[in-house]
Amino acid sequence: MKGLMQPTQLTINYLFDRAEKYHREKTIVTATATGRERITYGEWADRTRRLATALDTLGISASGRVATFAWNTQRHLELYFAAPCSGRVLHTLNIRLFPEQLTYIVNHAEDEVIFIDSSIYGLIEPLLSTFTTVKHLVFMNDGKGEVPTSVPGFQVHEYEALLAAAKPAVWPSNIDENQAASMCYTSGTTGNPKGVVYSHRSTYLHTMGAMMVDSLAARESDIILPVVPMFHANSWGLAHAGVASGADLIMPGPDLSGPAIANLIVEEKVTVAAGVPTIWMAVLPELKGRDTSALRSIPCGGSAVPKALSEAYREQTGLPILQAWGMTETSPIAAVCVLSKADLLLPQEEQAELRTTVGLISFGVEMRVVEPGTTTPLPWDGETSGELQCAGPWIAANYYNDPRSGESFAEDGWLRTGDVAVVDAMGRIRLVDRTKDLIKSGGEWISSVDVENELMSHPKIAEAAVIGVSHPKWSERPLACVVVKPGETLTKEEVLEHIAPSLAKWQMPDDVVFIPEVPKTSVGKFSKKTLREQFENYVLPTI
Repeated sequence: MKGLMQPTQLTINYLFDRAEKYHREKTIVTATATGRERITYGEWADRTRRLATALDTLGISASGRVATFAWNTQRHLELYFAAPCSGRVLHTLNIRLFPEQLTYIVNHAEDEVIFIDSSIYGLIEPLLSTFTTVKHLVFMNDGKGEVPTSVPGFQVHEYEALLAAAKPAVWPSNIDENQAASMCYTSGTTGNPKGVVYSHRSTYLHTMGAMMVDSLAARESDIILPVVPMFHANSWGLAHAGVASGADLIMPGPDLSGPAIANLIVEEKVTVAAGVPTIWMAVLPELKGRDTSALRSIPCGGSAVPKALSEAYREQTGLPILQAWGMTETSPIAAVCVLSKADLLLPQEEQAELRTTVGLISFGVEMRVVEPGTTTPLPWDGETSGELQCAGPWIAANYYNDPRSGESFAEDGWLRTGDVAVVDAMGRIRLVDRTKDLIKSGGEWISSVDVENELMSHPKIAEAAVIGVSHPKWSERPLACVVVKPGETLTKEEVLEHIAPSLAKWQMPDDVVFIPEVPKTSVGKFSKKTLREQFENYVLPTI
């Protein structure tokens, strides 16, 4: 017997249409080089429909890839919807990738057009001759940089002129929910990035997931500041969820400095501000003594959130950081650390410890922790560690046109995340480390994350990363790479003395090096790969 429900297609068009119908007066604010620009959802919707017509005018094919090379702005949000709602595929280009990686993903995705913010044209200009499928360049004047009128080998257009000449489009009625909606390439892999293709259906369901109370809880009354880039894993779903819920959106543009983000939070009365730990480290001192009472949530992901950082926010703003976990392949929200009713009755110190976990797997996603190389789940005892694997309707099943898919998916189709985790009896997930970042010392595994958390609790340490370096007896030993806060001084002995009470002797770093900053990946995570290369031949002191 079958159910008798209507076979409605789950498409991104519905998210757009809902905002256009019910939230026309809500606001999108973009921080630009010349000030903040404001537009209503109604005006944005009209522009988005005109943009879809402009794509027709340019001759972009029915499932053509529409690339963006842009900051978080209102125009980028127009592209987020105009491309998939017209049946095409949005492809967000990570502006911080290495040049050869950008060339690879543009050609691999077969992009037909690239929309470029004028302020970052200089980053992509040297690569234009390497693009084999791109026919059109559309420039978005964001107040910095020159907008060229011609580029050899390409048809050049100005964004606002395209919209002014176009009429609002009517969305096609035959978009299938399983049709590709957008593409995003991974940034942390060895070799070329791998393409993840999101469907309309997966994005629709992920949007609902981001609106759930025990997730990011996006809602109409929110004023959302997505600091996390729109070129990184759908801006954690906040661009879609913000539009679907009718929340006001604050787009930070190119200035992601601590003072700039702090000013937006305070002056725009932001309720939800989402970004990676390095962002929140820079913002914290800028909020001192200022009114942050509008804030209700500070989602943070990309890498483990140090307890010291979360607690510093709780002390200053009344809100600890909300740790979330996911990856490009999980759309990305897969777990959010929302404390349970029982957890909130615990002493603050115990709550703080629980907030260092990534919490429960999100509704709609399944997870298991397995012995690497098998599909056999390990016990939920809070001690037994293994590889975290995921499955669900917004989890990737394969990479786009890439033979490496077999390396990242188990034989039964589950995604191998590359994260090492333990699960307690309540189902709470604690990430131990990335598989590649674990340090094998003798016969024991050392979690770099655990050591980093202890280092980051020192009041004079701004950043810290721990890597394994070669050791003649133990194979590897931990090396602590520490950044001291401006104006402070610190010695190796003081660092080791601070962390000694919390770590076993064999977990202690064999040495401490002081560096000006921890290198970052293209999405703002600590680049331990770079540190390992930098200290490849480092000789540890004899103990």
